[in-house]
Amino acid sequence: MSATKPRLQLALDTTDLADAFRPLNRAIDQIDVIECGTILIIAEGLRAVREIRALYPTKTVLADVRIAEAGTLIARNCFEAGASWVSVVAGASMTTVAQVVKVANEYGGEVQIELGETYDVDKARAWRELGAQHVIVKRSRDRELAGDLTWGPDDIKRVHELHAMGFTVTVTGGVTVKDLATFAGAPVGVVIAGRAIAGAADPLAAAKELQDKLAEVWS
Repeated sequence: MSATKPRLQLALDTTDLADAFRPLNRAIDQIDVIECGTILIIAEGLRAVREIRALYPTKTVLADVRIAEAGTLIARNCFEAGASWVSVVAGASMTTVAQVVKVANEYGGEVQIELGETYDVDKARAWRELGAQHVIVKRSRDRELAGDLTWGPDDIKRVHELHAMGFTVTVTGGVTVKDLATFAGAPVGVVIAGRAIAGAADPLAAAKELQDKLAEVWS
């Protein structure tokens, strides 16, 4: 098994910042990475990043803006707002990825590439060579809504391949406590939970249950 327990990332994807703060403030002691989700940033702008950074100055904060172009401008605005990481979609050009990495380096930040349903090994190697540090393996929300609630051998294989390239690999897509054992032995660096924590009656207890399971699976 991987010797290092994955970090737990809370995805905040509400349309109202106050609604995001409620579960965040309750669960924060169990959260390693705070994600200002795409929906939250569309609704509230980079104010969401600024306010979360001001409240939690030592936490890792992801601005999940899914950059597709205008890499320099968008990345700079995110890092100036207080983001630690920014996300880039897999369909962005290599020029855009290079721009985002350059700005990230200026701010001591990091870049996360969000894979789609398909996986191009050569393209992934090129991202790593440019300096992107993170990559997401996901089960999309659309895939969940279509009834596909499983993680399969192809997903696990992808985690191993990307880790071997030097990426920190994040898994996301409705991840629950029950899903975690599926990844036993896989070099997962970050696990994202959104509704499993934010939608729980007790977000702190839900986050602790996930952290306990992470510790058990990656012991």
